[in-house]
Amino acid sequence: MPTLLAIDTATEACSVALMHDDEVVCRYEVIPRMHAQRVLPMVQELLAESEMSLSTIDAIAFGRGPGAFTGVRIAIGVVQGLAFGLDRPVLPISNLAALAQRAYRERGAMQVAAAIDARMDEVYWGCYSLTQGEMRLQGDEAVLPPERAALPFEAQGEWFGAGTGWGYAGRLSVPLLDVDATLLPHAKDIVTLALPAWERGEALPADHAQPVYLRDQVATPKAPR
Repeated sequence: MPTLLAIDTATEACSVALMHDDEVVCRYEVIPRMHAQRVLPMVQELLAESEMSLSTIDAIAFGRGPGAFTGVRIAIGVVQGLAFGLDRPVLPISNLAALAQRAYRERGAMQVAAAIDARMDEVYWGCYSLTQGEMRLQGDEAVLPPERAALPFEAQGEWFGAGTGWGYAGRLSVPLLDVDATLLPHAKDIVTLALPAWERGEALPADHAQPVYLRDQVATPKAPR
């Protein structure tokens, strides 16, 4: 089994996880605007706790977005620096998928409508179903106004809503069993999703680590003078 490191800074949460011999250790802190200062010390803490060195890592997984633009860039910068230095590949993992995986891990949800607040009166949206322990995308990920969010065509059974995008619950006309608008992506779930991705041969060279924003517009346009 590979030894995998996972890093996520795409939302208010900053987290890292290390998978080795089928065991996972992690650090998770909700520290807005402190990710750049804490992420590498958190990695060092995990390695020290596990009595391992960076050289033992086979690949580095990361939350590739969608999420906060600055946060996603921080993760990619750190991951590329580590991966280039170690000559190791990377495994990009969707933050919406990680959110859905966390809802399964903590709430037992088998079908998840994952939503992250995208600001600008929009949400990052993706619907996932559990297959062999892995949350897999149904349809496409998108960024859209809350009113346009919908479950996949011909969706059946019970669905769970997860993520900060559900703060717009009054505008999301989606039938659900339950909602947790406090859930954020966690590196523990990123490393869980990274393992089957590794086994499928989806690891990429470090210079292929790219963000996924789902939209090109990253700021509210300035009003004309």
